[in-house]
Amino acid sequence: MDAYEAILTRRSIRKYTKDAVPAETVEKLLRAAMSAPSAGNEQLWHFVVIDDRKILDEIPKFHPYSKMLHDAPLAIAILGDTSKEKHSGFWVQDCSAATQNLLLAAHALGLGAVWLGVHPREDIAGGVRKLLDLPPEVIPLAIISIGHPGEQKAAEDRYDASKVHKNRW
Repeated sequence: MDAYEAILTRRSIRKYTKDAVPAETVEKLLRAAMSAPSAGNEQLWHFVVIDDRKILDEIPKFHPYSKMLHDAPLAIAILGDTSKEKHSGFWVQDCSAATQNLLLAAHALGLGAVWLGVHPREDIAGGVRKLLDLPPEVIPLAIISIGHPGEQKAAEDRYDASKVHKNRW
């Protein structure tokens, strides 16, 4: 699958088979995530790979949109380390770019995934911080639920010419 096709056909997948995601595939996902651009090339991201069933099952207790984690064999938390910021506040954009790279790589590798937003919801972020034992300067942006797809979704054409402006609004 080429990059353009991956972008146009990626969908949020919330149902998974019971098959585990191999360690080599997880590394490919993380390599893709870490290939994202970042402000000043700071690369302030960190990732927590979660494959422990007890931890996966705890997340839906404080994240209301994460019920699919009960069936997912894997999740990856995307975190920003603000202690090393030179360009204040850009960690959100940097980690978002890493998140999108990870989602596209998962799709290209035949996996299903969905972005579970965490930041700026402090109620959810607090649960993630506690569960993953994060230091105070590390802020959770998102959790990505990942697995072999247990559902198929057709591509959608989301292009909307009314949202395109030329030179000025």
